[in-house]
Amino acid sequence: MARRSPVREDHVSVAPDGDARDRAEAGQGRIKRSPGYVEEVFEVIRADIMSLAIPPDTRISIDDLARRLGVSQTPIREALSMLEAIGLVTKRHFAGYCSAPQLNRRQLDQLYEARLLIEPFAARRAAEQMDDTAMAELVALADAMTPGESRQSYDKFADQDSELHDLIAAGSGNPIIRETLSRLHSHLHIFRLRFHSEVTTEAVNEHADLIAALTSRDPDAAEKAMREHIQRSYARVVPFAGE
Repeated sequence: MARRSPVREDHVSVAPDGDARDRAEAGQGRIKRSPGYVEEVFEVIRADIMSLAIPPDTRISIDDLARRLGVSQTPIREALSMLEAIGLVTKRHFAGYCSAPQLNRRQLDQLYEARLLIEPFAARRAAEQMDDTAMAELVALADAMTPGESRQSYDKFADQDSELHDLIAAGSGNPIIRETLSRLHSHLHIFRLRFHSEVTTEAVNEHADLIAALTSRDPDAAEKAMREHIQRSYARVVPFAGE
């Protein structure tokens, strides 16, 4: 089993809740108060984790984030809980919230082994079973995906990539397959390893082959296209995995 590196202590201070103080400072941070500002906090922290502005396996200071974003600790805690649910943050005894560790080589290999076992079969079943409405939604999503040219566009592409694979898993008609893939949080971890316009361009081309097979209702071609897509994705990111 791979040995875990110790949690970094770059961000360590956690002060008592400062709602009253933060209300007085409203408007000075990066977040505009609105009914959905917890989601805004979530997106800012998520972007910092994905871009490695918050390094992997690093303690996250709630107090520092609250001061930087100009909000109270409450939405910070809510956003961190949301990030924990999607695998980008962990909560540890005596350490609090930490950014998730980067995938090492062994973990990456295991992740792709699981994907190769599940996703080609899911694509085969989706070609056979996905209804026309779901297929049209899948095609529209694939058409909307464009290669990233900036960090923000890469983040959007990662979300769309995850959604595309989820739609195919849902189209398999097997909820256990869909739930299993969702628990891997694979796309967020993979895109933390390697963000580059070349990566997204190649993925778009591979998606086109996959969508063509699915819309043709060709199970053999869909299974093959998904397997090749996953294998090529692995080849793109494995040079950037840790030991």
